[in-house]
Amino acid sequence: MISLEGTLEHITYHNEHNHYTVARLKTGSPKTSVTVVGFLPEAVVGEMIRLTGKWAMHQKYGQQFRFDAAEILLPATVDGIKNYLTSGILKGIGPSIAEKIVQKFGDETLVVIEDQPEALTQVEGIGEKKAALIHNQWASHHRVKAIMQFLQKNGIKASYSGKIFKAYGNEAIDIIRQSPYRLATDIPGIGFYIADKIAQNLGVETDINERTDACIRHSLKEALGNGHLFIYKNDLIERISDIFKIAPDAIDDAIETLRKSKEIIIEKHPGDETDGGGHAVYLKKMHKAEKTIAGRISALLSIPADPVHIPVETILSKIESRLIIALSTEQRRVLEDILKHRISIITGGPGTGKTTLIKSITAMHQTTGKRVCLAAPTGRAARRLSEVTNHRAHTIHKLLEYNFDDQIFGKNQDNPIDADIIIVDEASMVDTILMYHLLNAIPLTAAVVMVGDAHQLPPVGPGNMLADLITSEAIPVFYLNTIFRQAKESSIIVNAHCVRNGDFPQLNAMKNELHHDTDFYFINQQTPEDVVASIIDLYTKKLPDRFGLDPIRDIQVLSPMHKGIAGTINLNKVLQTRLNTHTSALSHNGNRFKVNDKVMHLKNNYQKDVFNGDIGTITNIDKANSLLSVDFYGRNVDYDINEIDELSLGYAISVHKSQGSEYPAVILPIITQQYVMLQRNLLYTAITRAKKLVVLIGAKKALAIALKNNKPQMRRSGLADRLQLNL
Repeated sequence: MISLEGTLEHITYHNEHNHYTVARLKTGSPKTSVTVVGFLPEAVVGEMIRLTGKWAMHQKYGQQFRFDAAEILLPATVDGIKNYLTSGILKGIGPSIAEKIVQKFGDETLVVIEDQPEALTQVEGIGEKKAALIHNQWASHHRVKAIMQFLQKNGIKASYSGKIFKAYGNEAIDIIRQSPYRLATDIPGIGFYIADKIAQNLGVETDINERTDACIRHSLKEALGNGHLFIYKNDLIERISDIFKIAPDAIDDAIETLRKSKEIIIEKHPGDETDGGGHAVYLKKMHKAEKTIAGRISALLSIPADPVHIPVETILSKIESRLIIALSTEQRRVLEDILKHRISIITGGPGTGKTTLIKSITAMHQTTGKRVCLAAPTGRAARRLSEVTNHRAHTIHKLLEYNFDDQIFGKNQDNPIDADIIIVDEASMVDTILMYHLLNAIPLTAAVVMVGDAHQLPPVGPGNMLADLITSEAIPVFYLNTIFRQAKESSIIVNAHCVRNGDFPQLNAMKNELHHDTDFYFINQQTPEDVVASIIDLYTKKLPDRFGLDPIRDIQVLSPMHKGIAGTINLNKVLQTRLNTHTSALSHNGNRFKVNDKVMHLKNNYQKDVFNGDIGTITNIDKANSLLSVDFYGRNVDYDINEIDELSLGYAISVHKSQGSEYPAVILPIITQQYVMLQRNLLYTAITRAKKLVVLIGAKKALAIALKNNKPQMRRSGLADRLQLNL
């Protein structure tokens, strides 16, 4: 590592939230001015600092010094102190006052400001209030610096320093010294392992109760990340003991302490005795969510449906006339039976008429004068739902009036959704927490219809809500099994059902002479390198030339993994190189964006009205101000330097990110090197994302692995048992 010393000459950019700073540093030896980039709280021009880091070359701005640590250097000479005071660091001290202070206290000036501020009143023009103001500014400014230096010495990345100071303020150092494991709970992104490292750096004993408690919390949160709502107690003890080398008895005692404080909940579940005697350990929040969901559903099941005063045949005839459709016998039966229930589920694979039923249910309730509300988990799914029904649809978060800043839901039991019938599409994507808030906000006077395909990937968040509700057999479930004639003509739909049932799909080899009499192709390639070469050829030449597809708008590569030659990271790089010839780019945190790049938004941003998985195109880049604009579905959205992390290249995306979306054409690499992620529901989800064309590239052996692997859907949840007990 290299150290640079100098004076901050100019602040080009400073983020008040995370303290990311771009500045010019004037060095004394050699005398020059350099650009420095890093995290620097309360950056002030005129301050002398020592930076530790390394040199890097920016494509446009040239050589920069990227620092990881910063240390304030206070002047020792009278002239240096005078210059320091007149630099503007301490407001209210002009050249005249600075001259008088230095004349009075000499090289002890800074000591007086810090330790004896009352002595400043001896200087003409400084009263008690001004003396206190100067001291408070000094203390506040240097306390932030001290906190940052303390954090850096203890192995905390500079990027976290701003979050920690925002959370703990001036007491940050004391709080961390006393309870380092609080960082794992209070500061997003730090996690247990970083907090544990800090505790060890500070000399905190590794077997204290606080560490054991932190290990339990960490393990339960890690389980949530894997989709589980609880861990069996014996599993939890064994895991913590093996990984963190803590005595089982100490873990057992800590679990009991957390149970008594109600931070965790332990319940007897009908689990296998080898899994811990069925003693399920929940975080309090997840236990409350699961129990409330079961309670709300049981309440809805106990209330009779509202009577319908119009003959059903009359309603169905009006629907057919209004939508210009002919309902099948199966669809008529479902529509008639749904009117008899306060809550119900419709499930089925592609081509079985789920969308037609949503349209029909919407029209049916409008015919009877009911207020209908349509919702879906993602922005893409909500847009698609609105398009096919010609009725306004919301994301569930927007329906619940989620406040992004305060992270609270405006709709709840006290302020319920104003509707008579709520239809939730893509219900397989709804996780436990979101379902908890949704059901809490649905009045018991309303009816609920959930529509989805439980064979798709489970939600990203914890739980497997749709599958659990169906498994419970507590809720009326309408299974759609008939594939309609038009759908039967699609190899995509036929093969999707083959995969859904665990059968090998019908593979049409893609040869040099592409034809249009099928919409499902397979290209046999054995090595990852050959798979990537085929993807490039298809994306850039064959599909655009022979099917008239636009690479950016119509073709989507889906991959089971992010890493590896055939993963999304590498595929995005190679496809960007081949498709986008622009030389000017904006680089940030390892990403390199160009105008006309296909990009994906990575998380829900309700302020921008852009959602996780939305695909857009970069329309403009302002490198001078680190800004870029993205066209999402005909609407331009601006991103500044702090928001660019919400974007990634979108030529290739993960199958998980594709949930709730549809694309004209899907290319899916499927190779044995991805065996960790090869699952039947993943393959099924990928295939069902395509509307017109699917191309699988890889090995039949990899297909066989995915078809056989139908176990990952199992997630630990007590919801089905709770609903059965409430019957």
